[in-house]
Amino acid sequence: MAKTPTIAYSDYGAFELKTKYQRNMLSGTLFAALLVAVLIGGTYLYKVLTAEEAVNIQPMIIKTIADLGPPPTVTKKPPRIDIAQPNMVAPKVGIPKPVADDEVADQEMTIATKEDLATIVAPPTAADDGQDKSNIVVDIPDEEYLPSPEDFVPVEIPAEMIYEEVPEYPRLARSANMEAVVWVKALVDKNGDVKKAMVYKSSGSKAGFDEAAVAAAYKCKFKPAIQNNRPVAVWVAYQVEFTLTDRR
Repeated sequence: MAKTPTIAYSDYGAFELKTKYQRNMLSGTLFAALLVAVLIGGTYLYKVLTAEEAVNIQPMIIKTIADLGPPPTVTKKPPRIDIAQPNMVAPKVGIPKPVADDEVADQEMTIATKEDLATIVAPPTAADDGQDKSNIVVDIPDEEYLPSPEDFVPVEIPAEMIYEEVPEYPRLARSANMEAVVWVKALVDKNGDVKKAMVYKSSGSKAGFDEAAVAAAYKCKFKPAIQNNRPVAVWVAYQVEFTLTDRR
């Protein structure tokens, strides 16, 4: 007959596990606490070793948009080219050689006086040679300044028209029963005469009103403008009306 195999059973069971439960629990707890302590200590040590010196940064308080400053430029700057500096050699300074007294050129220096300087700046005229200075006549050309139409001439008393020439009514405009208003700008000299005349504001028609008003302006007479108690030339603008009721 075949023999039944014998099975060897261990003596480790539930009873043994219960008896070693407290020891195993304490060992696991201590191991976990040690592991947590190692992790915390390693983290703290890493922060201490890698810590940088604290920089005291002052906070910037922005009240308006102007405090932000201009934005950075987006244009590319040209590359900087280094130019080699030439080799500058310091000049050699030698010892001056002495010169004999008889070889030195004898140069006399004269310092100009105040009278000499006055003579150089303003040389004497014929009247300074003992003659009477009251007979000196300075000839200053009396040239009248004629301003351009754009120039502004300040005056104390403006020019005043004392005689206005009636312009000839254009024949074509009269036959067509046309009326108009023309503004003329005239240059009045210091004698009150008209030197130049031009259309300041046209009538807007081609019936001959502008030409007739300018032609009559040269025959007008003015009381000249006054500045510093003297007559001066100025430009004067005035209105010329062409009406059929006054021409019949």
